[in-house]
Amino acid sequence: MKTLRDVAIGESCVVKKLHGEGAVKRRIMDMGVTKNTEIYVRKVAPLGDPIEVTVRGYELSIRKADAEMVEVKEEEA
Repeated sequence: MKTLRDVAIGESCVVKKLHGEGAVKRRIMDMGVTKNTEIYVRKVAPLGDPIEVTVRGYELSIRKADAEMVEVKEEEA
């Protein structure tokens, strides 16, 4: 299972499934990260946390712990 945390800088992916329960899952969905959404990984902070991504046309910083709950697949070319 590949997660958003595993995606390299400069790569795009598509959300396959969201893991997690209750408020955590709801918060991730409220940020625009939902199934079949394209995500582009822009950069990672110097100490590795958080990760900055582009989702639905805006920049979003997401913690590694939250990024692990987002199962992704490689973007189809």
